[in-house]
Amino acid sequence: MSYDPYQPHVPRRDASPPYAAYPWQPPAPPEPPEPRRAAPHARLGHHSDLRILRSAYRWQRRVATLTALGYFTLFLILSAYAPSFMTGTVTDGLPTGLLLALFQVPVTWLAIALYEGTARRRVDPLAALIRKQAELDAKREAAR
Repeated sequence: MSYDPYQPHVPRRDASPPYAAYPWQPPAPPEPPEPRRAAPHARLGHHSDLRILRSAYRWQRRVATLTALGYFTLFLILSAYAPSFMTGTVTDGLPTGLLLALFQVPVTWLAIALYEGTARRRVDPLAALIRKQAELDAKREAAR
């Protein structure tokens, strides 16, 4: 058997166990056990729920904004390009333009109701879930 300096030394199976060089010294303390780690948990900053929350909030803003501004833009376009329609009367003394202008208030209330409804249905549950996960992450970090 030849000696190869680049190969690690493998002790023989029948070799005696290693002895301490200085028996009067106390034995080395055992290595501490590896800390138990919790199951892998995605950090809050990398969580896909944040993307879902952002898209739900974006959808909420778009619905409410397009409801209110869409109706107002329609009113302005009719005022500019269909003046005969806007000056026509619906009943005695009530022009169509005034009736459409008065409908702006209920349409604004509808936009607010849509905003709150989508917040309760989509955005708030996701935000509560992310808030709960953030609290759990903070407790885990404090325990370390």
